[in-house]
Amino acid sequence: MEQHRAGPHQRRQRPQAPLSPPGVPPQGALAEVPVYRVPARRAPAAPPVVLALRRLPNPRLTGLGAGLFGSATMLALGLLDRLLLDGSALVYGLLFLSVSALTALWVREADLVTAPIGVPIAFTVGIVPVSGGSGGFGGQAMAVVTALAVHAGWLYGGTLIAGLITCVRKVRMMGRRRRRTRPGPGRRG
Repeated sequence: MEQHRAGPHQRRQRPQAPLSPPGVPPQGALAEVPVYRVPARRAPAAPPVVLALRRLPNPRLTGLGAGLFGSATMLALGLLDRLLLDGSALVYGLLFLSVSALTALWVREADLVTAPIGVPIAFTVGIVPVSGGSGGFGGQAMAVVTALAVHAGWLYGGTLIAGLITCVRKVRMMGRRRRRTRPGPGRRG
């Protein structure tokens, strides 16, 4: 006897009991047992700040890419600061702190050590238009050195932020690696 299989386009339908009017139990049913559904538990809503941070892009930059990102961003922000705000040190410093944090957050885990190194270089590149030197190369170089000395607090602050973020990321990475390699219960290492 030949048996045919139901292919993907040939479905077998199960016979269904005829629908009975509401309030009348179907044939062969003794009594309907009410089904109570327990609502699913939802995770607590995250604060709006956390939700906003999750919407930010999350690129992974190489060490060189992080340095180039920081330098190009600080140069563009320095030029905008010079054009719009006549070289405001406060605005430039606050923007530098945010770029430092982003650079440290976006660098790959393998290149974490490069973020605190590339951030001061980015500060120096961006301070060139803000420093406002005149009189050729020598005057511009002296203005940059003076601006670096005067705004060293911003430079140290951004470097500290980048260093702290990379340290926290490194500790978390080591913890994840340790949990992956730790033998579970019942297994011997």
